[in-house]
Amino acid sequence: MTAETAADRTVLRLTGSERGDFLQGLVTNDARPGALVYSALLSPQGKYLADFFLLDRGEDILIDVKGDLAPALAQRLAMYRLRADVQIEETDLEVTRGREDGPEGSHPDPRDAGLGWRAYGIAGARQVTDWDALRVAHVIPEAGVELIPDDSYILEMGFDRLNGVDHRKGCYVGQEVTARMKHKTELRKGLAQVEIEGTAPVGTEILAGEKPAGRLFTQSGGKALAYLRFDRAKGALTAGEAAIRWPEGAKS
Repeated sequence: MTAETAADRTVLRLTGSERGDFLQGLVTNDARPGALVYSALLSPQGKYLADFFLLDRGEDILIDVKGDLAPALAQRLAMYRLRADVQIEETDLEVTRGREDGPEGSHPDPRDAGLGWRAYGIAGARQVTDWDALRVAHVIPEAGVELIPDDSYILEMGFDRLNGVDHRKGCYVGQEVTARMKHKTELRKGLAQVEIEGTAPVGTEILAGEKPAGRLFTQSGGKALAYLRFDRAKGALTAGEAAIRWPEGAKS
């Protein structure tokens, strides 16, 4: 068993008697006691602000978030807190992860079984797994790469498939827009795995002839993640000097 340190993660801690109800009205998923849950915080307009893992340990709730998003997330939660009995603090807990059998106290990654496990407060070693390759293989978006604050919509990024949204949990910030996208429209854009020959910088525009058809993101082993406009992502596509092919129907 190899526990790899996820050095780019920060763990926030919520305490106080109203912490559960407080989160329930804000985030896209339910924090179930004892289980690691994937969730997100959205803007009132339904756009992505941050994604994270929640772990309700009974006496507190941990929030495992990308480190560069942690200050803004803590500030946003504090803004919503008002007079609720909730305290928010940053911890020094180390986030570790791995793909072999997890140690005692670890939790399966709720997004996809292929991503292994995560743990908190267990000493880890340097990273040896190519996590970007795994993300491409399993079509997993990453904060700051495919997931862009104030721009991305979580259903287009595959949060249904990643167990990141509960459509039955009731109201949360951005719920109305998310519900409308779920029930009233077929997604015309979204994250998908594409085949790529060559390379191009993350964020390069994908073209179908001269028409914009999406943007290229993480690349690994002849595959890549791309945000596509599905009606245009047909035939020969290009991203800078790279050639792109999307097997039609392979949506996120």
